[in-house]
Formats: sequence, structure tokens, C-alpha cells
Amino acid sequence: MLKYWLIFSLTLVLHCSLGTFAFAEEPLAKQELQKLILDTIRQNPQVLIDILRSNSEAVLDIAQEGSNQRRIHTLQKQWKKDLGEKKSMRTADRPILGNKNAPVRIVAFSDFTCHYCQASKAVVDSILQEFKDKVSFQFKSIPFEEKGASAQAAIWFLACAQQNEAKAWEFYNAMFEQGDKLRSDTERFLRKTAKDLKLNMSKLESDVRSNKKIKTLLREDREDADKLNVEGTPCFFVNNIVVRGAQPLEFFRIAVKMALNDAQ
Repeated sequence: MLKYWLIFSLTLVLHCSLGTFAFAEEPLAKQELQKLILDTIRQNPQVLIDILRSNSEAVLDIAQEGSNQRRIHTLQKQWKKDLGEKKSMRTADRPILGNKNAPVRIVAFSDFTCHYCQASKAVVDSILQEFKDKVSFQFKSIPFEEKGASAQAAIWFLACAQQNEAKAWEFYNAMFEQGDKLRSDTERFLRKTAKDLKLNMSKLESDVRSNKKIKTLLREDREDADKLNVEGTPCFFVNNIVVRGAQPLEFFRIAVKMALNDAQ
């Protein structure tokens, strides 16, 4: 709508400013109107520049809209191809958020200290709220630093899930919502967050130190990421559709709808 308004304004202002606008007895054909506009612009380019400057925000909106449409078209083409290629990864024994039998499962290869992952969490939360029982979610940890804050948080997250999956997801939320504390005061923040959830701290700390199952799950996450060519975080698998990087909500929504249609 914005685009057509700008075109109309451009036509009107060009003719009025040049004193050439008149209501013809017969409406101009589309080709005649296009030719008239182009001829006017060629003869008086400064008029066009002035109009664009005075409507700079509208021009930028139109450019962004065109860019988004091209991106969506490119992504949809790739995602259609993805749907025909089975993606295999290990998801057993990991906490699931949402309906465990949902037709679409989003699996995130993510990092608790990644700013793009933090931004994407809000998008995924919106998707889960919008699609409800049709979508579920799982988190697989791909920490940037093998022994850094994100890697430690991933161990604690899985240790929490050994006791209570619902509280593990509360822990997960805290990691992203208070990322600054996680990065600056890792050990204390992890312990305090778990303690506030009223978990069995003795068992939790024992699992964090030496639970073989947790170590196996984290190793499998890294192996799956390598096998699936996950080169950075975040990377999401919406069933078989690969959504790479932090994508806007409207893009993510398209991927989910495509996966739902395929599943049905």
C-alpha cells in the first residue's frame, strides 16, 4: 500500500510542480502514463530527488519490503528442498518444552551466551505460544568455548532436568534473560539460580561433576552438529527444515507452517 501511495504522490507532484498536470477527457493508458512519468523524470531529475528526500522513510520501508520478499522467496525455495531430506539427530533423554507428540518439533543448536541466540529465544517463545500443541521445542548445546560459561550452563540445565523438567526450563529462561550475570559471575549465578528453584542441590552438584549420562548427551549434541553441518549458533531444525541464524518472527512462522503442512 505504501508503495502505491508513493507512486501516486510522485506522479501528482511531478505534474503539479511542472505545471503539466491536467485532467484529460480520456484516461491515459498504463503505458502512456509510464512513458509520461519517465520522460518527466529524465527531463527534471532534481524533482525526483527532492520527492525522494522528502519521503525518505517511505522509500526505505519500500526497499526493506523488497529485500524481505527476496529473502523469503530464497528461503522458501531452500526449505522446500529441506523437506525432502531427512535430518537425523539424537533427541532422546533431553527435556521437551510443549506437547511431546506435536507434529512439529523445533530443535535448537544454541549457546547460552550468544546474543543472537538470546534474540531468537523470544521468537521461539512467540512461535510456541502461537502454535500451541502443534509445536514442541528442544535445546541442544553448542557452546562457543568448550569450558566457558555456556558449556557450564548446559551441564547445569541437563542436571536440573534429571530432577524436574519444568524447573529445568525455568533455569533455561534465567540463563538467557540474565546473560550478563551468567558471563560475569558464572559459578555463583548457576548455583543461585538452581537453589532458587528449590532443587536438591547435593544431587544436582554431584550430577554436574560426574553424571555420565549428561556428558554423553553433550557429546552427542556436538557430534550431531558436526554431522548436520551446523556452522554457527543459533541453528534451528523445524522438523527437516533448517533455519540458520536469528530470523524474524514472520520468517520463522513460514518455516513452521511449511513443516506443519508437510507433516499433515
